[in-house]
Amino acid sequence: MLMIVLALGGLAAAGASSWVHHKLLTQPGYVSPCDVNATVSCTQAYLSPYGSLFGVPVAILGALFFAVVLALLLAAPRGTPAFRENVGAYVFALSTAGLAVVLYLAYASFFILNAVCLLCVGTYVAVLGLFIVSGAASTVPMSRLPSRFARDLRTLVSSPLAIAVALVLLAGAGYLVMLFPREGQPAAAAAAAADPAAAQQAQQDFEPLWKAAPREDIGVPSDGAKVVIVKFNDYQCPACKQAHEMYNGIIKSFQEKYPGQIKSITMDYPLEPECNFNVSNNIHPAACDAAAAVRMARPLGKADEMESWLYNNQGAMTPETVRAAVVRIAGITDFDARYPEVIKDVQRDVAAGGANRVGSTPTYFINGVRIAGQLIPADWFQKAIELELAKN
Repeated sequence: MLMIVLALGGLAAAGASSWVHHKLLTQPGYVSPCDVNATVSCTQAYLSPYGSLFGVPVAILGALFFAVVLALLLAAPRGTPAFRENVGAYVFALSTAGLAVVLYLAYASFFILNAVCLLCVGTYVAVLGLFIVSGAASTVPMSRLPSRFARDLRTLVSSPLAIAVALVLLAGAGYLVMLFPREGQPAAAAAAAADPAAAQQAQQDFEPLWKAAPREDIGVPSDGAKVVIVKFNDYQCPACKQAHEMYNGIIKSFQEKYPGQIKSITMDYPLEPECNFNVSNNIHPAACDAAAAVRMARPLGKADEMESWLYNNQGAMTPETVRAAVVRIAGITDFDARYPEVIKDVQRDVAAGGANRVGSTPTYFINGVRIAGQLIPADWFQKAIELELAKN
């Protein structure tokens, strides 16, 4: 009974996590109820690189884990005596693997992101509890579990009810995955695929939300432009790459249509303490070198090419690969000699980011309206620029 309670609690926490994660991705201005402050924040965990695995939110994977455990526990009283004896060992094996995953996620959250996600902690506790209780309840040696599992699996495939339950679990997990935007896909596209009417209503709701949003003076002159777009960026940040793919084409299109009316600048905010005195953990160890490389390539007309290489090689990016790329792309062979002077310009952007309370990347400001903690859908980003043009 205790294992059922733990599985139910874990399923509730994982389900709530999935709901909050989806809201963060698809609803502009949404604030998670478990965001207490900069440290106790679900948003930081969900929107970090550790919030998804191969594009699938870990909260959904957690919900599937607890659903499978719960299905095993509820099926035990209706199964054969051998199956009832094996269930504890099955749950112990699953929770052992689950414990390894949550220990990694807890380390990433507490020590890399410096964030505490309350809903995530709920799933950690449930997995740990299942591990302890099932370990105490299991009487089957792990060495015998594979042969017993093969026997139970043959029984499972002969049961129409068991097959139906398995299909429902897989279909439910697949549907939940489809609700979430893929990397580089506007959130509105995912919402439209799931519920076109809801997506249309959300777009209609965006205009009053945008007009009511607070505006901040971030100290960037307009130089006569009607719309000023500022992006605080980290070239090693996956979300920054996604934002680049989603928004840059929109910005360039407006700049071509309204010459001189759209000012767009990228300011560096590498999440690396070597050049960013506002961060303590070395989250992106090549981010300072990447920012310097783009700055060195810009006078040579190679900044766009350098940016493209950086975004497309984030997984393999190291200080050494950045140096090799800047030689190949821009022909710069004295990177190390120029770095100390160039990094001072990066740090001026960092100081501006600190003054404007930038806590994550990317952080956008459109005429002083902050967009941070989530990537709004591309069509909403476009609508925001249209509203600013119309207003001004």
